[in-house]
Amino acid sequence: MPLETTTVNLPKAEIPRTWYNVLPDLPDPLEPYLTPAGAPVKPEELSAIFPPTLIEQELSPRPRFDIPEPVLEALSRYRPTPLVRAVGMEKALGVSSKIWYKNESVSPSGSHKTNTALAQAYFNKAAGITRLATETGAGQWGTALSIAGRAFGLDIRVYMVRISLEQKPYRRTIMNLMGAEVLSSPSDLTVAGRRAKAADPDALGTLGLAISEAVEDAAGRADTNYSLGSVLNHVLLHQTVIGQEIKSQLKAAGVAPDYLIACHGGGSNFGGMAAPFVPEIKDGAKITLIAAEPESCPSLTRGKFAHDYGDVAGLTPLLPMYTLGKDFQPPAIHAGGLRYHGASPIVSALVKSGLVKPEAIGSPELFRYASLFARTEFIIPAPESAHALAAACMKALELEAAGTPGNIVFVLSGHGLLDLAAYEDFINSYWAGSPWAFAATVQGRARRADRNCPDRRVRRVADRAHATRRPDAYDALRDTEEAESGRA
Repeated sequence: MPLETTTVNLPKAEIPRTWYNVLPDLPDPLEPYLTPAGAPVKPEELSAIFPPTLIEQELSPRPRFDIPEPVLEALSRYRPTPLVRAVGMEKALGVSSKIWYKNESVSPSGSHKTNTALAQAYFNKAAGITRLATETGAGQWGTALSIAGRAFGLDIRVYMVRISLEQKPYRRTIMNLMGAEVLSSPSDLTVAGRRAKAADPDALGTLGLAISEAVEDAAGRADTNYSLGSVLNHVLLHQTVIGQEIKSQLKAAGVAPDYLIACHGGGSNFGGMAAPFVPEIKDGAKITLIAAEPESCPSLTRGKFAHDYGDVAGLTPLLPMYTLGKDFQPPAIHAGGLRYHGASPIVSALVKSGLVKPEAIGSPELFRYASLFARTEFIIPAPESAHALAAACMKALELEAAGTPGNIVFVLSGHGLLDLAAYEDFINSYWAGSPWAFAATVQGRARRADRNCPDRRVRRVADRAHATRRPDAYDALRDTEEAESGRA
């Protein structure tokens, strides 16, 4: 009997040679970016921090853009990335649905962020820029841009959100290894950073604040531009290599997708997956696009659609997006790459039109399914990616209960090999046997207490569990899952 196809690898010759621009295919025209005075932003007003080519990609309705040969050559070091059937996880869940994942963790930075980092570094270098300033949350974007800067000969300064730097210090080590300078945000080097520290000396930082610092840095130097890893149109454009490859791989496997799922913070990962499928969905294809975001930072599910600043200091244009407000302070979750108050204008437009369904995922659920994935597929997913993974598992269980199995595809946007503290917190919370334990250990790392959590008592429970940890840890997790499955 021939083996069933469980991995689809495209040949190098089938790397997408163009980026797909979804702007002309949106159900309604994208609302313009606005100045503080309420006037539409002009292209020349973006030239202080972006090169001409990226400004054109940001605003143009052209359906496709050619990928330059130097960028294609760099992408070919790790693309196309594999599409893999999660057979082990399907069996563990006991579902008839087929679950596939697009493995972007195989890139040099360990995540999908490299796709746009290489492009942005190339276009800035071609424009005569010698230095880039950027922000990073969990460190995946900062790592990717540091690699791209090394590849194309640019100096890189990264403002990394303080809580994420404390949670994932080895991300800074990788960036430093690539020659990048990494600063904790808020910093003392910018007006935005000094204001934040004056208001709260223990500020944990946010992506919005780190963006403010990077934009301020770039605007103050002629040799420097700003580079960002999410939100804006040109970033999602570069990420469409993901969705284009998925389409080719599903076709090669003879699979018609029913659900396409990716995590959502600023929107680059989700938008890169979803955008290439928009035309056929508009033409009637029965495909559901699901954006999985954290319950603690629910911009799509609980935010309002409005023009809002993309950063805390109000240095960016006002973007048409779902937002929790630029001053929103997200809690110190381990999925640092999703701690953003707003959303991509493109993704926001797709949600507003009804083409995208957002779902909010809680930390206990996502780490439970992430641990299951690690033990059945032998890949440790990043906490950000685990939101999509958890949404895929819950959808498969929902379909099983309804007796309507389907084909589910999610994007594994990055690995979690530098997120092991998050998994240790999760394991310890299971041993503690307390519904508050996971939140308490996360808050403990942030040196902040959730007012709704009986902090002292829970930390004692969690610390005692850590001190008496057993060698049968995974058996304890398995027993818990089996018990919960039985109750279900």
